[in-house]
Amino acid sequence: MSEATRELTGEPLRADMFDPVCPSNLSPIRFGDKWAGMIIRCLEGGPRRFSELRVPMHGVTAKVLTQSLRALERDGLISRTASETPVRVTYALTPLGRGMLVPMAAACEWAAAHWDELLDAREASMNLDRTA
Repeated sequence: MSEATRELTGEPLRADMFDPVCPSNLSPIRFGDKWAGMIIRCLEGGPRRFSELRVPMHGVTAKVLTQSLRALERDGLISRTASETPVRVTYALTPLGRGMLVPMAAACEWAAAHWDELLDAREASMNLDRTA
């Protein structure tokens, strides 16, 4: 990574940024589509390039990430900036998008506090589905 890129984006995103068993996966509170909350978290530290966003979001395809980014841009939560020299597209949180960080943190805390109850409810639901 060049020094100019590092200045633009800060430290690289960690590949293990999102725990696969994170309580947010159980939370009934949703922020946009499946990937929107993760994108917002990735942009919390500053602008990022498309390829950087893919590092911690295992399993997202380029097509789906593009769709999620467009939806967040349409809703005014992120901005897309394209430069020609060098050719680069970056995404950043808008003030409106930055305002999502507090309610997202509250939703994550709530899910963590109710982790066992959410797991029990999901398990009970799956058992009902098997007997039906």
